[in-house]
Amino acid sequence: MEFETKAIHVGQEPDPTTGATITPIYQTSTYTQESLGKHKGYEYSRTGNPTRTALEAALAALEGGKYGLCFASGLAATSTVLCLLKAGDEIVAGNDLYGGTIRLFNRVFSNFNIKTTYVDGRDSKNFEAQITSKTKLIWLETPTNPMLRLSDIKEVSQIAKKRNILLAVDNTFASPFFQKPLDLGTDIVVHSTTKYLGGHSDVIGGAVIVNDKKLHEQIKFYQNAVGATPGAFDSWLVLRGIKTLAVRMRKHAENAQKIAEFLEKHPKIKKVNYPGLKSHPQHELAKKQMSGFGGMISFEINGGKDLAKKIVESTKLFALAESLGGVESLIGHPDTMTHVGVPKEQKDKLGITDNLIRISVGIEDVNDLINDLKQALGN
Repeated sequence: MEFETKAIHVGQEPDPTTGATITPIYQTSTYTQESLGKHKGYEYSRTGNPTRTALEAALAALEGGKYGLCFASGLAATSTVLCLLKAGDEIVAGNDLYGGTIRLFNRVFSNFNIKTTYVDGRDSKNFEAQITSKTKLIWLETPTNPMLRLSDIKEVSQIAKKRNILLAVDNTFASPFFQKPLDLGTDIVVHSTTKYLGGHSDVIGGAVIVNDKKLHEQIKFYQNAVGATPGAFDSWLVLRGIKTLAVRMRKHAENAQKIAEFLEKHPKIKKVNYPGLKSHPQHELAKKQMSGFGGMISFEINGGKDLAKKIVESTKLFALAESLGGVESLIGHPDTMTHVGVPKEQKDKLGITDNLIRISVGIEDVNDLINDLKQALGN
């Protein structure tokens, strides 16, 4: 069964009670039991809900995994994965991550004596160099937020397996349509379903997909015990969104490629970060481990914060907003928005400076989007 077919059918059979073609929203907190200990698979909606079950099955299929688990947000998914660790354990993570993930590692789980060491994820050897006897998890984003840098998932997975360390990959930017980390050796795939999977900027959610049964059982226990689960309506919105994921991702990438090429030739642009450009230092790696380059672009302008501010506040179609992955195009300033909580010295090392702009390219007409950027840039 191909990706597009899985997105529409897996876990989404007609409702057995009514024949409804679309999975119903099971808006209930509890379930009536036939007798003590005898029920139809559901007891309480924090533990399980049929709408959520359908979504979890669909997401697992799209990632090529066996087990899916859904959460109330991407950070809830990440937090639940980190519950696999205990005091004294260590994480080795790529240094170019979503600001919320860095905040979670540095300001929340550090309080429980879980240490995170950050490395330049572009060189797999950097991960191996920082592994100690206490390292229990390697964490990757690829492509990264907001610099669009890549890690070689297969190489890092081989390093992790050799040392019996779990590897988790945040696959939000690529989506399962363009990248399959489990096929490359990853143990855990994490998503913010708020982004491309939901696709319409109307829901907050997260997901974890794994292949290992024991690992699934562990994370599922924490999913229920910690309780950061999505409601039925949120699950239904993501389930609706993934039906068009393949169509949307093709258009996101098609538009992004043309916009990246336009920006690269613009005199006011210093540098464009997009894996689909031949000028991207890891373009060949992107072609090897991804089937498309996605809809995210970041670029540096020839100017400072004042010019960046003027540009992001001058667009008409690109909305000045956080988040990404919706059908509408967004523009943002990572230094003061998504990564405002990241220490300045860390941002400086990564290149997240006050002249960096990030755009989430939507599925509007690409010429309209280019014209919008032209007028915002001043020509």
